[in-house]
Amino acid sequence: MHSTKHALIIGGGIAGPAAALALAKAGIRASIYEAYECSSAGVGASLTLAPNGVNALKAIGLEQAVAAIGLPVPQMVIANGNMKALARFGTPADSQPSLVMTRSELSRVLNQAAMDAGIAIIRGKRLRALSESRDHVRAEFDDGSSARGDMLIGADGIHSSVRLCLDPSAPAPEYAGILGFGGVAPHAVLTTTPGTMTFVFGKHGFFGYWPEPRGICWFASLPHDVPLSNAQIRQVTNEDWLARLRAFYGDDAPAQQILAQASADGLMTAGASHMMPPLPRWHSERVVLVGDAAHAPSSSSGQGASLAIESAIELAQCLRDFDTTEQAFARYESLRRPRVEAIAANAAKSNSQKAQGPLARAIMHWLMPLALKTFFNPTKRLSAQQSYRIDWDTDMRQRLR
Repeated sequence: MHSTKHALIIGGGIAGPAAALALAKAGIRASIYEAYECSSAGVGASLTLAPNGVNALKAIGLEQAVAAIGLPVPQMVIANGNMKALARFGTPADSQPSLVMTRSELSRVLNQAAMDAGIAIIRGKRLRALSESRDHVRAEFDDGSSARGDMLIGADGIHSSVRLCLDPSAPAPEYAGILGFGGVAPHAVLTTTPGTMTFVFGKHGFFGYWPEPRGICWFASLPHDVPLSNAQIRQVTNEDWLARLRAFYGDDAPAQQILAQASADGLMTAGASHMMPPLPRWHSERVVLVGDAAHAPSSSSGQGASLAIESAIELAQCLRDFDTTEQAFARYESLRRPRVEAIAANAAKSNSQKAQGPLARAIMHWLMPLALKTFFNPTKRLSAQQSYRIDWDTDMRQRLR
C-alpha cells in the first residue's frame, strides 16, 4: 500500500470531495480546504451527469444519493431550427441514463457524504502559495494559516490557484466565444417528450431544452466578443439579456416560442464558456491536479462533472496501487490524459459552430443533416464516451491504457 497518510485537497466543489471519498476508501486520510466561507447552495446553473459519471459514483457509494436529486434523461435528440429531428440517441446498453441537476445540489451531496465519512472540510481558506520538500508539501493561505501533508491535490476549478503555483507558465483557460443563459418556460409553450433533451442547431444559433415538473428548462448560447464575469453580466438587466436572446434567435423554432414566454425574473446565467487547453504538466512529485484544474472541456461536452469524478477516483486508485506519489501521479496522467483531451477537442469543434458568424451558421444549418448521416455519428461518439467504466478493484499497475 502507498506510504501517503494525509492528503491536502484544495477545492470543495465536485472533484475535491469525490477525491477525498475515494482516498478514504483507499486508506488515505484527506482534508479539504475551500476558499469560500459558505457552501455553494443555490449557486450555479444546471449540469448533466453522463452515464459514465453516474457509473463512477458507484465506486464511492453515491449513485443512489445523486439519483435522488437528478432528473433522468434517457434520450437525446438533435434537431434543426424547424424542429425536424435529425438524429436520436439513447443511453448505452447496461448504463444508467444521464441525470440533470444543479451544480450546487451535486456539490451538496458530495460534501455531505464527505462530512458523514469524517472528512474535514475547512472553509475560508484561499490558497496563496505552496512549497514542496522531499517528504511533505505545505499550503499557505490568505488568512496567514498553513497546512502540511504528504501530498496536495488541486481540485480548485478552471481558474485553479494550484495550477499556477505548480506551473506559473501554464496556459490560461480559453474563452469559447459564448455566454450561457438558461431558464424555465411554461409547459404549454411547446409539446415535449418526457425524458428527452433536445439540442437545436438552428439558422441563428444553438439552443437546448428538456421538460421537467416545473416547466420546460432551456439553455442558450449567445455569442459575445469578450468574456464577461458573472458580476459584469449582472450589470446588464435580465430584461436586456432576454431581449438580446430573442433578437439573436430570430425565427428559429422552438427557441422563439420558448424565449417569448420566458421570464426575465427567472433568467439564469452560466457565465462565459471556457475550456482548458492541454497542459504541459499535471503534477510534480507531491502536487497533482484533478478535475477542471487539469482538464476542463467546454460545457457543450456534457462531460465536465463526469470526467472530474472519474479522474478523482482513478487518482485514488493509482495512489493505492503505487509506492510513491510520483509513480502514482505519472500513471494517473498517462491513463486520463488521452480520454479527457479527446473529449475536449470534440467539444471545441461544437463550440466553433455555436460562436460562428451569420453566414457560417446558415451554411451549417444546411450541412448538418448531411454531416449527421456521414462523417459525424453522434450515437457512436457519445456511446464511446458514456460507456466508460471504472472498476474499483482493478490494479492500476496492470490496467491497459
